[in-house]
Amino acid sequence: MRSKLKLNLIDPKAMQIVETLQRKGFLAYLVGGCVRDIMVDHEPKDFDIATSAKPEEVKRLIPHSYLIGRRFKLVLVRRGIHQYEISTFRRSKGPEDDSETATETIEGDNYYGNQEEDSKRRDFTINALFFDPVKNELLDYCDGISDLTKRVVKFIGEPDVRIIEDPIRILRGIRLAYKLGFSLDPEFRKAIIKNADSLALAILPRKREEYLKILKLKDPSLVFIEMYDLGILNYLLPSLNEIFSQSDLLNTFNYYLKMTKNSISSHSEPIDLFSSIIFAYIKTDPELSQLEFKDLEEHPRLTKFMKDELGVFKLESVHFLKTLSFMGALTKIDLFERKGDRRKNAFLSHPHLKLANELCLIDNLIKYSDYYHWKDLIENRKPF
Repeated sequence: MRSKLKLNLIDPKAMQIVETLQRKGFLAYLVGGCVRDIMVDHEPKDFDIATSAKPEEVKRLIPHSYLIGRRFKLVLVRRGIHQYEISTFRRSKGPEDDSETATETIEGDNYYGNQEEDSKRRDFTINALFFDPVKNELLDYCDGISDLTKRVVKFIGEPDVRIIEDPIRILRGIRLAYKLGFSLDPEFRKAIIKNADSLALAILPRKREEYLKILKLKDPSLVFIEMYDLGILNYLLPSLNEIFSQSDLLNTFNYYLKMTKNSISSHSEPIDLFSSIIFAYIKTDPELSQLEFKDLEEHPRLTKFMKDELGVFKLESVHFLKTLSFMGALTKIDLFERKGDRRKNAFLSHPHLKLANELCLIDNLIKYSDYYHWKDLIENRKPF
């Protein structure tokens, strides 16, 4: 069907890749999140491409491209600081693939198919749209346009089956709903409640990746509340589940999470994002909030929350705790002024100082005038 997508939102380099593949006789489309975002007037951050060309053919045709992946081979294309992921149309495995007459369309765990088959093996209907920017045509095999209009996140296929296949889809669906301001399909919600315990089997690195994406949202606290209401928070972040069961603690946690998140919204490093939720957790816990940073370092409850639940790396936890150690020094401007020039420069150049200054303001340890004094010294640092 002819589309009404805003072509000015399409990355010219992604368009160029699609055009190159089509000129060589292959089908090629923009697919997934970028199409979804353009249709709801969100500027896409990533552009993925699906094509009938095999990975080796794509690599041969597109300069500066690299094969990645073991089970599913993909092609990664680099253009300056931007990357584009190109996948070959795939299909789900069928009974015929175990027969002696199976065709030679398999490589490893890849089952190559056509664009319709590829669309139907994706997770949500609104992520299964294909767009041809050259012909300005939109392909919808899963009723994704209807669900975009209804503003609903809905599985392709049976929700129970899709969740059992990959429990992380629960987190992806919830995050997507809050990112777009959509609702979860009622059958999706029922399947989450029914299969909540499946998240206990999900591996920590993938959960960590979703937590970081949630913390990038405008108001991540809403997502955590939804997770609590759906009965999955206890399987993911049991330390938070205890907090969310008490309204006074929940209010404190949400206050610090929002304040810290807003203060570091321009930061994109994982530890900056994790700092918002870790700091909120500490400030909500009566015991932890009274401890010095050196006593927090080996505290079993905090260690469990950071390492075992959030998946924070050791170096990241050291970075965060080091940040806390600088907070006390920022309350003593007079002591800083008495230091020699070399020590002043060394102090101001420390990478933890900017975040420590933000946390001091949130925690009411310094006045606004002191906060801006430090902010100016840190951002416009000149040799003394």
